[in-house]
Amino acid sequence: MFLLQTPVPYAQARAALPLDEAVAGGLVERDGDEVRALVDIRPYGEADTDWWVVSDLGSGIGGVTGPLRPDHVLGIGGASTTLAGVTVRDPVDRVLDLGTGCGVQALHASRHARAVTATDVNRRALDLTRLTMALSGVSNVGLAEGSLFEPVAEERFDLIVSNPPFVISPGSRFTYRDGGLHGDKLCEFLVRQAPAHLTEGGTCQLLANWQHVKGQDWRERLREWLPSSGYDVWVVQRELQDPAQYAELWLRDAGDHHSPDYAARYDAWLDAFEQDGVESIGFGWISMRRTGAAVSAVHIEEWPHPVEQPLGAEIAAWFRRQEALRARDDAALLDTAFRLAPAVLQEQTGQPGAEDPEYVVLRQQRGMCRADRVDTVGAALAGASDGRLTAGAIVDAIAELLGEDRAQLRDAVTGPLRSLIADGFLLFPDEPA
Repeated sequence: MFLLQTPVPYAQARAALPLDEAVAGGLVERDGDEVRALVDIRPYGEADTDWWVVSDLGSGIGGVTGPLRPDHVLGIGGASTTLAGVTVRDPVDRVLDLGTGCGVQALHASRHARAVTATDVNRRALDLTRLTMALSGVSNVGLAEGSLFEPVAEERFDLIVSNPPFVISPGSRFTYRDGGLHGDKLCEFLVRQAPAHLTEGGTCQLLANWQHVKGQDWRERLREWLPSSGYDVWVVQRELQDPAQYAELWLRDAGDHHSPDYAARYDAWLDAFEQDGVESIGFGWISMRRTGAAVSAVHIEEWPHPVEQPLGAEIAAWFRRQEALRARDDAALLDTAFRLAPAVLQEQTGQPGAEDPEYVVLRQQRGMCRADRVDTVGAALAGASDGRLTAGAIVDAIAELLGEDRAQLRDAVTGPLRSLIADGFLLFPDEPA
């Protein structure tokens, strides 16, 4: 009945469910001699879990017809599974799931946290999350009603995760997607306020949309949201849409594509973007860690290429590498014996028979699946890094082979070396593969 959205005989439903309570709770309704589901309940989780997630019916096949209700509770989707995949899963004491929706992030967090607080401004979302936790046998998740950080105003957490209502829309029709603030102000607010709720070493990870405004560099716009020091931040833009594509996406998502108001809502969306000078909208994720360091590592990039999920371990490793790089000057780096990361391939391009390739690319087969272009020195350094010789010793040997000055080559290689480390091509001696 719930999984396939198929009505079942009344007697069969009454034998399987506390039917009066289910009807009163809005989970099912009786239609003559049949009972049909009003919500979606489906299995979800990792290999060794037995979770059930409760949400409202979507607008797809077997779901609701017409526009969604204003307090619609979104089910499992691409955004929720993306956030679950990129979340760092180190064991922690307390986790905040801000804007929990149907409770997907809280379920995952319950496995590696002593206690999880799941908040939402939508009371219906909390009601369905409570049922999700009960059906899934999860007992360490507490619920709190309220907007954004209001329910946890004086509290700090080791991990904050949020799949917020990030859609940039003219007005606020649906609590699951529309944050009620102008433009991308809601995502900016979360990024600016999260630091006050992180413990030392704590991490905040959220999905976000941001505007590309005419005459402004989108990276600089996002950089203005970030703390000036004390936090390492990694922002990844995964997708970019023009205003027309964006409006069509979210009107269709809400079931408005067959509505008589479609054209008016579409025009209102485009008018709002035009008034704000919005040329396109970026989709991506933001990961922030409190370090207390005077100098922050901030990396804002566009990476629309395929990646290998889950990426939580890779993001955790990125933060650790920033700490390690910050703690070592160039001399200390050259005195370290690095290892080439597993599943890295070298690609060479050039004319047949040429003595040297035109360019060399190192390509990861795991994680972010990066492709970094390197020169022959960088390629030789990466290829010889097996954990036995220090980077400096390898560079000295390369200098001798090429007939170059050792000191000059050491100076020239430290910048590319730091990039190879930061991107995960080279691993520190104590760094797990």
